[in-house]
Amino acid sequence: MQLWGQNVHVPRNNEEEDGHYQRAPRQSHNHLHKASHGHQLAMPEKKMHLEDDEFDYEDDDDDDDHEHGYNLAADLLNNTKNAEVDFVFFNRVPKVGSQSLMELMRRLGKINGFVHARNPGSVKETVMMPKDGQKELLGDLLTRQKPHIYSQHIAYINFTRFHLPRPIYINLVRDPIERIISWHYYVRARWYYNDMKAKLGENSIAMPSDEFLDLDLDTCVRNKDPHCTFEQMQMKNPVGDHRRQTLFFCGMNKKLCMPFNSEVAMQKAKRTVESEYAVVGTWEDTNITLTVLEHYIPRYFRNAKVAYYLGEERLSRVNRNNVTRIVSDETREILRKNLTNEIEFYEFCKQRLYLQYAALNNGKRFGEDDYLLVPEHQNGKSDDYEY
Repeated sequence: MQLWGQNVHVPRNNEEEDGHYQRAPRQSHNHLHKASHGHQLAMPEKKMHLEDDEFDYEDDDDDDDHEHGYNLAADLLNNTKNAEVDFVFFNRVPKVGSQSLMELMRRLGKINGFVHARNPGSVKETVMMPKDGQKELLGDLLTRQKPHIYSQHIAYINFTRFHLPRPIYINLVRDPIERIISWHYYVRARWYYNDMKAKLGENSIAMPSDEFLDLDLDTCVRNKDPHCTFEQMQMKNPVGDHRRQTLFFCGMNKKLCMPFNSEVAMQKAKRTVESEYAVVGTWEDTNITLTVLEHYIPRYFRNAKVAYYLGEERLSRVNRNNVTRIVSDETREILRKNLTNEIEFYEFCKQRLYLQYAALNNGKRFGEDDYLLVPEHQNGKSDDYEY
């Protein structure tokens, strides 16, 4: 028997849906999810044991599964089916291209019939929030008209901890070294402060000194400036902390998640991504990210690639900082040595994204606008990463 993924979003029948929702006792809001996510990945009618000796690859029955569109490989990697409410929670990581995704979602909302909202801008983002603050935020979000997507710079919140229905989680990641480089020059761009003043008026941050604005990253790292130090397991950098993206997936436990480059925080973030997030993409693999979003969350991201490429010039430049400089290999190596667990987490997220993408066609066929997940080889050696 061969399990194809030509159409992985055939509706589940009532019996299959009931079977899924009986697995978890705390699901009083399931009717919201059932009504709106009928096009998510189908669940098999019977348990299937995938042992090699049970398959006859020349069996004529192969066409049955292909015809019904069931794809076990993709289904196992799809957390959208576990959502209990028709609502997407985008707890966006800074400097990963989240503004571009928000603009894309705004456009897709007009096509696919949902609303996208974001938290009001402020001088300081509240990434870590006390329990009362979390409850207040979730209470507000769950009472809003659905379907909708909400975006905010905030660490992962476990809805079920408060006995509330689980949303569809999504996020983006970026190479940790490139992200730190981007952040360094972003907060040193004069247009950034002018733009903030236009939006926030008197509440905005004053323009920093020329010394701060003109400080290049190589000099900052070499002189061990407080803005460019990477003390391992440090809880908080006094001048502000922008160094870790694992924090946005680890959660709200400060003791566990705040230590910089912590292996424990990294492992917790991995588990959260694997068990909770429908998609964690990256603009470094635009086609793959858009394809996975389209297929794993079709209710919201149907036609994502068409919408993106029709407005690519605008979408690829949202909030982009053109004020940047070349960073030396020496500085990059220092960053690499101090971001070991951040890099491992990033590579984990990319590997999962690639698996989700390959599973759509069981690794056999790819669309003309996508590309094969095969490492390039130069002089007999593969690239740094193996997928």
